[in-house]
Amino acid sequence: MGREQLEALVKVLQDQLATGSSSVITGSWSVRWDKDIQAFYFDKCEWGGYCEERPSVINLAGEVIDKGGPLIQG
Repeated sequence: MGREQLEALVKVLQDQLATGSSSVITGSWSVRWDKDIQAFYFDKCEWGGYCEERPSVINLAGEVIDKGGPLIQG
């Protein structure tokens, strides 16, 4: 990541923290940068690969592309 992406990540984190309980990044275990789609993935997989939810995806502008959520609807 370059400076632009790191500055955007800081803003995304601040904005999500300000939303309180409606934050789409709560429960994330790691953050990945996807250069191809210019977005951050907030992975909710535990170490070792166990996943119950798909990641939240937020672009550089801070727009939520995907809120993430359960992999299995039950």
